[in-house]
Amino acid sequence: MSGKPPAIFLMGPTAAGKTDLAIELTKHLPCELISVDSALIYRGMDIGTAKPSREVLAAHPHRLIDILDPAQSYSAAEFRHDALQAMAEITARGNIPLLVGGTMLYYKALLEGLADMPAADPQVRAELEAIAAEQGLGELHRLLEAVDPVSAARIHRNDPQRLIRALEVQRVSGLSMTEHRQRQLAESRDPDTGASGHLPYTVASLAIAPTDRHILHQRIALRFSQMLEQGFVDEVRTLRARADLHAGLPSIRAVGYRQVWEYLDGQLDEAQMRERGIIATRQLAKRQFTWLRGWSDVQWLDSLACDNLSRTLKYLGSVSILS
Repeated sequence: MSGKPPAIFLMGPTAAGKTDLAIELTKHLPCELISVDSALIYRGMDIGTAKPSREVLAAHPHRLIDILDPAQSYSAAEFRHDALQAMAEITARGNIPLLVGGTMLYYKALLEGLADMPAADPQVRAELEAIAAEQGLGELHRLLEAVDPVSAARIHRNDPQRLIRALEVQRVSGLSMTEHRQRQLAESRDPDTGASGHLPYTVASLAIAPTDRHILHQRIALRFSQMLEQGFVDEVRTLRARADLHAGLPSIRAVGYRQVWEYLDGQLDEAQMRERGIIATRQLAKRQFTWLRGWSDVQWLDSLACDNLSRTLKYLGSVSILS
C-alpha cells in the first residue's frame, strides 16, 4: 500500500442501491460520506432527485448535498475543489472519505484532474447556436462526430450545452476535447507506475448494480411512479413559480425535472411525462454503465445480493484500505 491515505468510491447507475450500502458501511467503518451527484447539490430539489430524507441525513450526514440554489450552476472543477477540501478534513480526523453517487464526470475529475480547455468564444458559440436553431441538434452531433468521435459517442445528441462546448473547444484551439484530455492525462501520469498523480489518495473503487438490466429498469419505473405519488409535480410547480428559474438551467435540465417542467408548460400530457421521465432515467443509467465499463480496477456488486456488506468489507481488506 502506498503512503497515501485511503478513500472509497461507491459508484453505480441510478436506482441501484448506492446510498443504502454506503450507510451500512458507515456503521462498520470510520467513514464519512461525500455525495457525488450533480442534482443533489440543489436545495428544494428533493423528491425528483431521490435525495435521502432529512432523518437519514441527520443520522448520516453527506457532504455536498443542498449546497446551491437551483438558479446557480456548478462545474466539475468546483466539485473537485469542494470534494478535495472535504476529503482532507475527513482524513485529518482519522476517518475515511466515502464518496457515493453516480455523476461519473465528477469521479473522473477527481482522479485525473481537468484539462486546461480554452475559454468560451462568443462568436464561435453564436455560430454553433445558429446551426442548432436552423438545422437541429442532429447536425451539431454530426459535426462533432467528424472532428471528435470519442466525445460524440459520450455526449447525447440532444444535449445542446455539451455539444456546443465540445465543438467550440475544437474550433477555438484546433484540438478536440478528447485530445486536450489525453494530453492532460499523459502529463499527470507517474512515469514509473502509470497512475494518475492528481488524487493524493489510495482509492478503492466499487460499483453496485443489478446483474439483470431488466430489474434495474423495473426499479427506475417504480421509483419514478413513487416520486409522482410523493408530490414531484408540486415540487417542480414551486420551482417554476420562481421568476429566476427557467428550462435552460442545469438544475431544471436534470432528469425528471425537465419532463415535469414540460408537462406543466402544456407540452406533454401526464402519460407522456411519466413515460419520458422513465425513458430519460433509463438513458442516464445507460450512460453511467458506459462510463463504468471503462473504469479500471472496479469491484462489482450485485444489487440483489444479500451479502454485499460482507463482500465489500472483505474486498476493502484485501486492497489494504482498512489496514
